[in-house]
Amino acid sequence: MHFAWIAIGAALLYPRVSEAQKARLKQRWSHQILRILAIRLDRKPTDAPPGSLIVANHVSWLDIFVINALRPSAFVSKSEVRSWPFIGWLAAKNDTVFLRRGSRGHAKVVNEEIDGKLNSGRDVAIFPEGTTTDGTHLLGFHAALLQPAVETGRPVLPLAISYHDAAGGHTLGPAFVGEATLIDSFAAILASRALIVHLSPSPAIDTNGKSRRDVVRAAHEAIASALTTRLGFPLSSTAPGKQPDPPA
Repeated sequence: MHFAWIAIGAALLYPRVSEAQKARLKQRWSHQILRILAIRLDRKPTDAPPGSLIVANHVSWLDIFVINALRPSAFVSKSEVRSWPFIGWLAAKNDTVFLRRGSRGHAKVVNEEIDGKLNSGRDVAIFPEGTTTDGTHLLGFHAALLQPAVETGRPVLPLAISYHDAAGGHTLGPAFVGEATLIDSFAAILASRALIVHLSPSPAIDTNGKSRRDVVRAAHEAIASALTTRLGFPLSSTAPGKQPDPPA
């Protein structure tokens, strides 16, 4: 019912309200989704200015609502998502930027679109691993996805996301990996009864005068450090999952 209400709001309210009001609606609806699923949000404050590029590790489809509950953002997603029934339409209504992977020409168009959002003071969130993990390790980051922030001199906000059970231990319940379907993931979340999601932002990275590889290295190290501290155990080696860096 709540997703149906979001769809109605996206169709009828979004065209009639300002960007600031739209962001507040998105944030409110995301908080409500987490409450309905009995997920408590534990977040640390951040002083990153509006118009930051949020760089986060990726564990679950819940990550989108978790980030929106902290800072309403536009997201970058693979273009295939746009054709998914309902989800693709809802993503498009919520300012998702769809990237056609492997196309240099389209990557340039996408970067310009992200530049425009950042320069207008709107946050954009990316998952530079390019896929999800179970939260116990961190893959290599695609440096090209950070190019818009480097070009415009906008700050990069590293954000570590981790999911825990009611006792505070790390849980694999929300992870959306492997052959799991959305229904499987949803059932696992409900079976967990109560969850805590920790959001650990690091200090924003100043991109002025830095290469994108310097920025992506700093963001990766910040997220890895925050996850190690939060989880209480060292992350698995990132070497086996290191992603090749696609062209800018």
